[in-house]
Amino acid sequence: QVRLVESGGGLVQAGGSLRLSCAASGRTFSALVMGWFRQAPGKEREFVAAIRWSTGNVYLEDSVKGRFTISRDTAKNTNYLEMNSLKPEDTAVYYCAASNRLLIGMSGLINDYDYWGQGTQVTVSS
Repeated sequence: QVRLVESGGGLVQAGGSLRLSCAASGRTFSALVMGWFRQAPGKEREFVAAIRWSTGNVYLEDSVKGRFTISRDTAKNTNYLEMNSLKPEDTAVYYCAASNRLLIGMSGLINDYDYWGQGTQVTVSS
């Protein structure tokens, strides 16, 4: 079992920045890919970014490219989502996710992820 705990959400003005953290723990941390999804009120959960744990290769959703960066610290079993130039439409609950089934490539599909955090609220005011 893998436990994921997000932190770093909050309220920020448009154009500002936030850094989300996702700390993973468990008897054996075996995630192959870790990702971030978000869900705005009344909308479906959507993919934001993913990183392959072993190589650091990343995959970003088009609307956040150039603004968001995903990285990881393997020694701390933690990944980070650095969010810059935030927009009001980035307002959502952000969820960390981990997959131990994605042997190759990346995925933005919810069903490809096995473990989920409880979410952290990000609110961007205009």
